[in-house]
Amino acid sequence: MKREQWGSRTGFILAAVGSAVGLGNIWRFPYMAYENGGGAFFIPYLFAMLTAGIPFMILEFTLGQKYRAGAPGTLRRLNARFEWLGWFQVMICAVIAFYYVVVIAWAISYAWFALDQRWGDDSNAFFFGDFLGLGDNSPSNLGGLQWHLLLPLVIAWTASFFATYRGVKGGIEKINKVLMPLLFLLVLVLIGRIIMLPGALSGINWMFAPDFSKIWDLKVWSAAYGQIFFTLSVGFAIMLSYASYLPEKSDINNNAFMTVLMNCGFSMLAGIMIFGALGYMAQAQDKALTEVVSSGVGLAFVTLPTAINLLPAPGIMGPMFFLALVFAGISSHISIAEAVTTGLMGKTGWSRQKTATLFCGTGFVVSLLFITQGGLLLLDLVDHFINNMALLGSCLLELFLVGWLCKLSDYQKRANELSEFSIGIWWQLCIKFLSIAMLAVILFNNIVGAFKENYGGYSDNEILFIGWGMIAVMLVVAIVINASSKQEVKA
Repeated sequence: MKREQWGSRTGFILAAVGSAVGLGNIWRFPYMAYENGGGAFFIPYLFAMLTAGIPFMILEFTLGQKYRAGAPGTLRRLNARFEWLGWFQVMICAVIAFYYVVVIAWAISYAWFALDQRWGDDSNAFFFGDFLGLGDNSPSNLGGLQWHLLLPLVIAWTASFFATYRGVKGGIEKINKVLMPLLFLLVLVLIGRIIMLPGALSGINWMFAPDFSKIWDLKVWSAAYGQIFFTLSVGFAIMLSYASYLPEKSDINNNAFMTVLMNCGFSMLAGIMIFGALGYMAQAQDKALTEVVSSGVGLAFVTLPTAINLLPAPGIMGPMFFLALVFAGISSHISIAEAVTTGLMGKTGWSRQKTATLFCGTGFVVSLLFITQGGLLLLDLVDHFINNMALLGSCLLELFLVGWLCKLSDYQKRANELSEFSIGIWWQLCIKFLSIAMLAVILFNNIVGAFKENYGGYSDNEILFIGWGMIAVMLVVAIVINASSKQEVKA
């Protein structure tokens, strides 16, 4: 059966950008820039983009386009002993899909709540109490389901199911051709209104004001590289899967540059939007910006609802902000679901329709764990270990495999033959040395930190069985699948 292909170059780039542009661009990047030297942070960030982000993206586009398979199939072609790494990457995607969709469900709910600011004057108590029902719960004591989250969860999963069921051209490409322009338009409209508010420019200045003393801090450079690896969807099956549907003559280098630059450009726009709103909020409440700034879930669902209460026309600007979150989340979740679907199709030989139905159906059931009263805590713990251990380890192993156990120059030659402009020896140096070195430093620091202190104050058993135990199970399952593949080949 002939493999599917993207309908157009624009469709592929929008889908790749849609995968890379996610919730982290909106609620993680602005805070990281602010915390790590403001305008000075953009020097290590841009350096990381050029030496890690773009080279890694070129590598994955080249591998996916050449081998025409998901992560397990591609890594098997590189080295039969490393198929397990492909399955480990697929399982990273599956786990992320299970909990990431819940945050999209929250955003869908809040887009509705924003019409009349249903969170009231105390957005903190509303989010953690009324909305999530978080009480004396823990990751190992989840409590009951929050039934009001069931419908938004169904809506979020339905979007990903429709896209993966219909395929890359009829589903994923069509949806991203609508979602991505709408997302950029929403953010630009919000920026246009927010920067006119008193205090907004002061907030933006807080984010961009450079503290050049921090450039010499290794932690700032680690943060810059970490953000690049987190945000670009490289190293865990997604871009390999997307690139496997590229036509035979596709401009690899140009596509990679455009994808990375558009993603990083969106991060900058998100920073202007967020810090403009926080600057206005700080002035309206007569507080210092340092008292209102935050990151992550707290920024999106506690701090910004408070800011929305103060905005002119909150019933318009509030829903627009949360719709932007929904669009960013769904475009990323579709790519995560597609990475799993592509990997499973290659292994089982099932049709796309059967694979998408089984994965999304199973995923919906597993996601119910995260809409319980303790679901937020389980999500927090699982996300920490997936992002800071499993994902970074996966990136490091993939770069080592291709950079040191394969002939990297062959992939450089292939990318150059297909592209309008060529990449030089710098690309090989970035893959073989710089990216690997930075990933090793970040991962080592994360592992040492994990053993020094329990993340989030969770109990030893929760850290051991839910955190490390989850990664161990994923590794064992990946190795068993790899072993079964070898037996099939021998038979």
